[in-house]
Amino acid sequence: MAVTFLQPDGLVRSPAFSHVAVVPPGSATVYLGGQNGVDETGALVSPEVGPQAARALDNACVALAAAGAGLDDVVQWFVLIDAGADLRAAYGAIAARLARDGAPPLVTASRVAGLGVPGALIEISAIAAVPA
Repeated sequence: MAVTFLQPDGLVRSPAFSHVAVVPPGSATVYLGGQNGVDETGALVSPEVGPQAARALDNACVALAAAGAGLDDVVQWFVLIDAGADLRAAYGAIAARLARDGAPPLVTASRVAGLGVPGALIEISAIAAVPA
């Protein structure tokens, strides 16, 4: 059984996100810690949010794969973006890869005063469910 994503009547409908996800029994839950736009040495890949966003998503994919999951298994994304960063550039760098036909995942996004990694402009984390 697959995860069921719902966009209930009475709530805004969006092609970018769903409101509710129901994970079937027996699925493995994968929690992805915050990923920044850093390379394997921990250095920021760029001072700009677009390249940082792309690398943060790349890093998320590597981490998910280590747990046997992929982008299509993500139930919910959490995106933290520095308040001074260009929101369009950030989403522009990752939106196409996050898009899904039919039922998009849940998304929580926040503008924040700063992130734990000095110079980081974006942090991406997620919860995924891998069917048994």
